[in-house]
Amino acid sequence: MKVLVIGKGGREHALVHAVSRSARVKKIYAAPGNPGMKNLAECVNISDSDVEGLVAFAKENAIDLTIVGPESALSLGVVDAFQKEGLKIFGPTKDAAQVESSKDFAKAIMAKYGIPTANYQTFDNKEDAIHYVKSEGAPIVIKEDGLKAGKGVTVAHTLKEALDALDIAFDIPGNKVVIEECLVGFEFSLICFVCDDIVLPMQVAQDHKCAYDGDKGPNTGGMGVYSPVRKITPEIIDEAMHSIMIPMAKAMVKEGHPFTGFLYGGLMLTEHGIKTIEFNARFGDPEAEVILPRLKTDFCDIIENIMNHSKTELEWDDQVTLGVVMASDGYPASSTKDAVIEGLDDVDSMIFHMGTAEKDGNLVTAGGRVLIVVSKEDTLQEAYDKAYADVEKITCDKLFYRHDIGKKDM
Repeated sequence: MKVLVIGKGGREHALVHAVSRSARVKKIYAAPGNPGMKNLAECVNISDSDVEGLVAFAKENAIDLTIVGPESALSLGVVDAFQKEGLKIFGPTKDAAQVESSKDFAKAIMAKYGIPTANYQTFDNKEDAIHYVKSEGAPIVIKEDGLKAGKGVTVAHTLKEALDALDIAFDIPGNKVVIEECLVGFEFSLICFVCDDIVLPMQVAQDHKCAYDGDKGPNTGGMGVYSPVRKITPEIIDEAMHSIMIPMAKAMVKEGHPFTGFLYGGLMLTEHGIKTIEFNARFGDPEAEVILPRLKTDFCDIIENIMNHSKTELEWDDQVTLGVVMASDGYPASSTKDAVIEGLDDVDSMIFHMGTAEKDGNLVTAGGRVLIVVSKEDTLQEAYDKAYADVEKITCDKLFYRHDIGKKDM
């Protein structure tokens, strides 16, 4: 098989890594890819937003399977364009990707089908939103409706934080805001291979969204992650599958939006049971970087089988993976470019590139989240110790990281 992976970040690096372990794959392309992938895939200079260019490349190179990484490409309709040309692609259509590209769309389906989630209201004008926030009080969650790359969400602990978030949101013309009750509990990610009403769960992971230690600071795309999660037992996963993931896949079919691809459930174990924080229409990032290295079953077999409406028994490595994100100074508000990164050759753990580039023979920063160092050990403590020992070997004067990834489960 010849496989194309669309995207350029850490998630796509992890997808390429998983594809490379398939016995059936002879050639991998990544568009546009990143410097870390170059020993596994041929990186082609096509933007993940250039739908026409991607289709043309897949046709010219007789690509057997395309796997979509980023939500932005999905929301542009890359799957629709590939399907129109008879090209095999794993990901949801633009219509089905609304489960992520519109938070209001997802919440409306959850409400209609009784899928447990936080109470909410959607607003398209600032005055009504302010009135609602003042009547509900804090803590409260403000979510901008569209794609925000893991940001655009404010967990407001004070009324001022909530009102400030509304000011920012409604500065954008035509923006809508979903305002939710603030759920309290233990957060985890459950990602499934989905094709219509067939839903195959992967191993769970726990992402760490806040920028700084102790869950302080602004929300980010994720600062670190580990898998499996001891607090999330097989019974809890079973309940999440039967109350949330399977009902959502079936609801999408019933509503005329059948979903194919990676369906991401951002879930929370609360004192009132499992609740849905959000759905995403693609693999989580950084979750992909710790879940996929534990997958023992052939990745491409799973995808091809489920697209043919056939289930695969998934086999997993029992070891623990833990990933620490190294992010640019100022992230998530800003990022750095061209700061030289050194010491990667001294690292024993896996390294997935999230936002890097090559310049003048050096590896340099080129984004908000730059690298994720992923260790794989027998216990969570050993994985923690190994990952952080390797993080300290990497030198760059423009990177920071959290020091407490996985500590909640130790």
